[in-house]
Amino acid sequence: MKFICSKQSVYDAVVNVSKAVSERSTMPSLEGIRFKLEDSLLELTGYNLEMGIRTTISVRSEDKGSFIVNARLFSEMIKKMPADEVLVDVSESYQVTVSGGVTKYNLFATGAEDYPELPAKGEETKIPVSQPVLKEMINQTKFAVAVIDTKPILKGELFDIENGQLTMAAIDGYRLAVRYEPVKFAESIKFVVPSKTLTEIQGLLSDNDEETVNIYPSRKHIIFEIGGYMVYSRLLEGEFHPYKSAIPTSSTTDVIVDRKELISTLERAMLLINERSPSPVRCYFENDHIRINCSTALGKITDEISADIAGPVIEIGFKCRYLLDPLKVINDDKVKLQMGGSLLPMKIVPVEGEGYTYLVLPVRLPKE
Repeated sequence: MKFICSKQSVYDAVVNVSKAVSERSTMPSLEGIRFKLEDSLLELTGYNLEMGIRTTISVRSEDKGSFIVNARLFSEMIKKMPADEVLVDVSESYQVTVSGGVTKYNLFATGAEDYPELPAKGEETKIPVSQPVLKEMINQTKFAVAVIDTKPILKGELFDIENGQLTMAAIDGYRLAVRYEPVKFAESIKFVVPSKTLTEIQGLLSDNDEETVNIYPSRKHIIFEIGGYMVYSRLLEGEFHPYKSAIPTSSTTDVIVDRKELISTLERAMLLINERSPSPVRCYFENDHIRINCSTALGKITDEISADIAGPVIEIGFKCRYLLDPLKVINDDKVKLQMGGSLLPMKIVPVEGEGYTYLVLPVRLPKE
């Protein structure tokens, strides 16, 4: 079995597909990439039983066959080839010769008979979403996904489609991130996608507004069709946190502030904060100014920025990073901060429109 292919196209395919390859598995076949050749098409698949990635590239060949090879080793061999094209020759005993120009590598492969098939794509439910829109939605919510296993379903993000609007929500018990975008899908549907899957999908998504990702959810699995790639993932089972009821519907103090100025102020405070000195930042909203104080074992900072403030004076404390994370992913120049009390969550929303909602839980401040 032989084929000739572009060095760059096979390298890109191997790198992307290998993100779904198991590092260690009870099934040795899942520790490599499956190559499946049929005439001029080469299909590459990585699968770890939780997530799978598949793509197809064009090659020059008239052969058929399949084999499994170590993903890391094969990609490094291709990367270091001096020629723009590579020849891959697989013998009946699965000895692989990879050659390009005067360079030649030999490595061992295995048969692909035991490689499990990925779930089939169902066509009955198809959700088209702009690739850059989904990319931005993932980026602006993934920081709030839980990292501990107390509630496994919170290690994913909720996709909630209703009345032509896609809502993506992530929550970890300390903050909530919600993004809203219109979609061309008339039905109502909910499912929870593992955060690890979304991270890999984000890397495949384009910034081109003309590109669309098609999403095919089923009862237990989901498939994302992105350009020439198919990304398969299991869905997380269970009831997602009722995020809508957690969002306050009213506030007493509203603040409009320059987002970059607030980020700079909080980052200055972060210089004094580490795991050994995890003191909160103390925020004081009064007279069109935000005063920020922070005192740790490393030192103390007092800072101030101007803001438009409506409502009673409020003093509230936060873990600095929890407040920074949403501010860093927002694209707006100004944001609105809404508070109902020093022990109630702060709500971060756009000055105009309803593209996102972030909640950050405050911490109880010690007496100064």
